[in-house]
Amino acid sequence: MTAPSKVPERGFPPNEFTARTRRAQDRMAACDMAGMLLTTEPEIRYFTGFHTGFWQSPTRPWFLFLPVEGEPVAVIPEIGLPVMRRTWIEDIRSWPAPRPEDDGLSLLIELLAPLARKRRRLGVLKGPETHLRMPLGDYERLLAALPGLRIVDATPIVRALRMVKTPAEIEKIAHACAIGASAFARLPEFARPGVPLEDLFRTFRRETLARGADEVPYLAGGAGPGGYEDVISPPSRRPLAQGDILMLDLGLRWDGYFCDFDRNFAIGRAEDAARRAYDLLWRATEAGIAATRPGATCRELYRAMRAVLAEAGEGDGNIGRLGHGLGMQLTEWPSLMEGDDTVIEENMVLTLEPSLSCGGNRMMVQEENVVVGPRGARLLTPRAAPELPVIRG
Repeated sequence: MTAPSKVPERGFPPNEFTARTRRAQDRMAACDMAGMLLTTEPEIRYFTGFHTGFWQSPTRPWFLFLPVEGEPVAVIPEIGLPVMRRTWIEDIRSWPAPRPEDDGLSLLIELLAPLARKRRRLGVLKGPETHLRMPLGDYERLLAALPGLRIVDATPIVRALRMVKTPAEIEKIAHACAIGASAFARLPEFARPGVPLEDLFRTFRRETLARGADEVPYLAGGAGPGGYEDVISPPSRRPLAQGDILMLDLGLRWDGYFCDFDRNFAIGRAEDAARRAYDLLWRATEAGIAATRPGATCRELYRAMRAVLAEAGEGDGNIGRLGHGLGMQLTEWPSLMEGDDTVIEENMVLTLEPSLSCGGNRMMVQEENVVVGPRGARLLTPRAAPELPVIRG
């Protein structure tokens, strides 16, 4: 398999961001919210298109104010001005950061003071899977300077918007999946007995980059006889051995959007127990695909997969969920688990990720990426082989 030939356009046209902003404003108006203050990379990028790796530095805070009416206001360090000016945002206010005694705080106070005087409601992200990306001391100083502000949780608004992808977003995720699939097709060429797992990871990262990935922020997995101990470890120097089950879980990013899927291989030979476990996971994934449709709930998808795993008395491998949302982040809302009643909507992108214990301290997991269509799920990843692939050599 060669690298994907059709490459989507990078970035988005301005109307993509204006439409996202208008949808957010409609939801804010419905709950009497005067605006939202956003501080985290995915949310600021979602509404502006501001895309940079500079978020890796924790030194400077970044802010976006999204009013219920009018255009967004970016309050950012001066180092980000050239990049932000290339977005659709026109009102950009900056300061020479880092300036710990006033890292944008006075600019924020000036911007939000009219809302405080009117005792308006300001939304911030307060819910699960969110965080405040500014010093807590500065946040406390901001609230002390604006005692009239009524802080409310904007998580439901942002969550509802980001869970449902636009066609352009889906195209980028699909392209990331295609790059990952083309790299996995090459894996049997260099996953051989005697190769240290650490070297295999390094070679596989190079392969994904050579095939068009912008970066590979996440690559995890494991190998061992009959299964692997966990699914999040960095690789060790342990060499692959005959009878090992190898799994790589790939989260590469293209133009700011992730794929997230894995593949399992037997090295040299596959024992009957490993074949049975793989078959069980494959059928559980099929059940998840069949259950994925608009109007279903995350709980129902979880139960559909769990019912297949229960045939062998297996649970969810102590992972706690059997899939999740996917997009600008490797894992997004919602979670496919017993306690999540989120209703599945058209154009959601999800991972289906059943897992099971293989006895002792071993486990196996299988993961695919799907987009929700009007009548059901459409695979974004080529479906894993129905039988456990064996790498001979």
